[in-house]
Amino acid sequence: MATQTLRTFETRIDIADDKREELIKLLNARLADTFDLYSQLKQAHWNVKGSDFIQLHLLYDQVAENVLEFVDTIAERATTLGGLALGTARMAAEASTLSEYPLDAVDGMDTVSVVADRLGAYGAAVRAAIDEALELNDQDTGDLFIEVSRAIDKHLWFVEAHLQT
Repeated sequence: MATQTLRTFETRIDIADDKREELIKLLNARLADTFDLYSQLKQAHWNVKGSDFIQLHLLYDQVAENVLEFVDTIAERATTLGGLALGTARMAAEASTLSEYPLDAVDGMDTVSVVADRLGAYGAAVRAAIDEALELNDQDTGDLFIEVSRAIDKHLWFVEAHLQT
């Protein structure tokens, strides 16, 4: 399973080994979701159709670019803590908690609903990760997830605005 901690490396970071291992598992779980979210945003970006094509095409690409930065940030935090970042596409596909992107979602508003659902689910998982990181007394990882959460909520606002009247 892709969220297992396969190996750890020594570090002088003053977090107990057992807590670091839990943090690495947590980071790799969210890494899988983040990489999957990125790919689903690109799926929507490439395939959206309809009268709102250009604005949604550009919006999804902008959100995907920001999410891709989080892939790197989360992976680097796992390795900073002495772990391995489990970040291939196959690892992400195996470990992601997000629902698969439906291939028939191509109409502009259908893509908006799917993207909003994925952003909402991802945001909830990240907020849970904040709590877990803080329970493990790692304020840095908690802060990382707070940054991700704040950005995802803003992206969700931009996407959901298309559904609101």
